[in-house]
Amino acid sequence: MSGAGLSALGRMRRDAGGAHPGGRGEFVLSKLQLLINNKLDGLLHGDYLGLLPGPGSEPGEAREYRPGDDVRRMDWPVTARTTHPHVRTTIADRELETWLAVDMSASLDFGTARCLKRDLALAAVAAMAHLTVRGGNRIGAVVGAGEAPVRIPAMPGRKGAQVLLKRIADAPRRPARTDLAALIDSLNRPPRRRGLAVVISDFLAPEGWQRPLRKLGVRHDLLAVEIVDPRELELPDVGVLELVDPETGAVHEVQTTASLRRRYAEAAAEQRAGIAAALRRAGAGHLRLSTDSDWLLDIVRFVAARRHARTGGSTR
Repeated sequence: MSGAGLSALGRMRRDAGGAHPGGRGEFVLSKLQLLINNKLDGLLHGDYLGLLPGPGSEPGEAREYRPGDDVRRMDWPVTARTTHPHVRTTIADRELETWLAVDMSASLDFGTARCLKRDLALAAVAAMAHLTVRGGNRIGAVVGAGEAPVRIPAMPGRKGAQVLLKRIADAPRRPARTDLAALIDSLNRPPRRRGLAVVISDFLAPEGWQRPLRKLGVRHDLLAVEIVDPRELELPDVGVLELVDPETGAVHEVQTTASLRRRYAEAAAEQRAGIAAALRRAGAGHLRLSTDSDWLLDIVRFVAARRHARTGGSTR
């Protein structure tokens, strides 16, 4: 593990206090983009698959069905002719539109490892932009930071992605909870042609976001980026621990006994399992990024695995 991604976010965290004169620091954002360019650029060599890393809409060649293939892409005439199941591959569109739903609620102002969850969400935005804006593709976003979602119009190319990243980085922080259901549903309106929809959140929100997420997955290729911190999964053995809810300001003191830590870990595991199940039901690709792991390597592995699944291990 190189730790390069963590180091970049560590610098971003130090600049987050406002000492740097460019919002959250144009210098830090440029370094983050340079790091992503150097690490991820090689992943897009060869045939360009358009969506990240899903299919396009133009019909391509037929090939034999493999476990895990989307049954909606079955090629029934070829299947009947050969008596073996076949699916129809697709050629990527050359001008695609990607929309991000970025949850910047107060619960992301938390991090006990090398960075804040907010910084990690911003890094995910930068990576998604890098992986989708080639060939004239456009990228836009809706950002939730405790109030009504703010829409950033879709713009083409690298410059458009840079503008989008800076606007998300400079979004004001508010000590309030984002309505995740409304944030996701804002990507359903107005209806758009098929593209890529990416939801970036810690998904620590009340019930209700699952239905708009399923609706989003019907029309678009859907990717969910889950942001986590290790302390959300288990408590340390530190005696009395003071906990502050960043969205309400409520303060609680707890004694981190062995039984409490065990119950907490069980409840956290159940909660995360429920989130994962909801994402599967929505048909979303699920990428989990943690503040204590190298997010660049996690993204590389995720994209490589998705491509391998889509192409059956071929180089396409």
